[in-house]
Amino acid sequence: MKILVINCGSSSAKFQLFDIDTGDVLAKGNAERIGIDGKLTYKPACKDDFISTEPMPDHKVAVRMILDALVDPEHGVISDVSEIAAVGHRVLHGGKYYSESVIVNDDVKKVIRDCFPLGPLHNPANLIGIEACEDVLPAGTPQVAVFDTAFHQTMPAKAYTYALPYELSEKYDIRRYGFHGTSHRYVSHRVADFLGKKYEDLRIITCHLGNGSSFAAVKDGKCQDTSMGLTPLAGICMGTRTGDIDPAIVPFLMKNERLTPDEIDTLLNKESGVQGISGVSSDFRDLAKAASEGNDRAQLALDMFAYQGKKIIGSYAAAMGGVDAIVFTAGVGENQTDLREDSCKGLEFLGIKINKEVNDTIHGKEAIISTDDSKVKVVVVPTDEEIVIARDTMELVK
Repeated sequence: MKILVINCGSSSAKFQLFDIDTGDVLAKGNAERIGIDGKLTYKPACKDDFISTEPMPDHKVAVRMILDALVDPEHGVISDVSEIAAVGHRVLHGGKYYSESVIVNDDVKKVIRDCFPLGPLHNPANLIGIEACEDVLPAGTPQVAVFDTAFHQTMPAKAYTYALPYELSEKYDIRRYGFHGTSHRYVSHRVADFLGKKYEDLRIITCHLGNGSSFAAVKDGKCQDTSMGLTPLAGICMGTRTGDIDPAIVPFLMKNERLTPDEIDTLLNKESGVQGISGVSSDFRDLAKAASEGNDRAQLALDMFAYQGKKIIGSYAAAMGGVDAIVFTAGVGENQTDLREDSCKGLEFLGIKINKEVNDTIHGKEAIISTDDSKVKVVVVPTDEEIVIARDTMELVK
């Protein structure tokens, strides 16, 4: 069975075609600059890469170009688009309505649309991708929505409720939703397999660290808490996002800087975080280089990131009554060795001991980076959200 996985952004459409029976990725790529000029990067397995700069006025054209590339006589990996059994879509926000993946129908599309205010940058693009596939693929080709928020729907009310007037929370569906759920789900399951333990028996803290970062506490096989909130702005300071701040800062800045709601939203989401602190970059590699050259603000940004991560790890260990495994994943978590070490430094009282010699050599591959006598296993697990989407799609349509 061949499953196409699509992750649509406002001006892009990343894709992978899986042979789900073998687990092989037959082709992958990215249609980007949609609505601007267009660039399709297409990477088939065992064939030469292909780049097209044909115009892409909209997502429908982009999806058509992706399908054309997949069946191209020279670069293609299938003979006809009818070989695609189904399409799995990454969808940011399912609100309170979905705790698992679902086959797309009109009701599902309505929920995705109703969640536009909760995911204004992503949900509209996700729905556009679904509708583009409906227009271009053979009629009746099943499509599946896999929600970033679904994994976190097992959180208890005490973890997801904000201390606002209850009626307002009910009226506007204000609560902690959490994000990166597909990644947290994958790496928490994978670390149990990697350690040879039963998933339901472990207390796991998953650390998805990248330009956007979030943590999750997993106990009894269910998410108990997560660091992002109503939106992806909450939690640890990130590339350009503030993370958790005193809410009173918002009206204070709006009043004193005479900012509109849209302007303060832009400041908090796109001009803050480690970029705002350092004045250097939102890329942690750039920060590490600048810090090594004596840039104090870059070092401060790195120190804040590790300190805040350490506090979250400690609080989740307290909430779960201990921790058995800590998992680092995503671009920063898989590759920034110093930040992994610094995020665990000082947590020896919890039984966490990092093997520095091993940790310093691990980049983007599975490995235990704690010492043999560490009571808590600290593990690097590269995330693979696409295979989760493909597997969920297969299970729903087979």
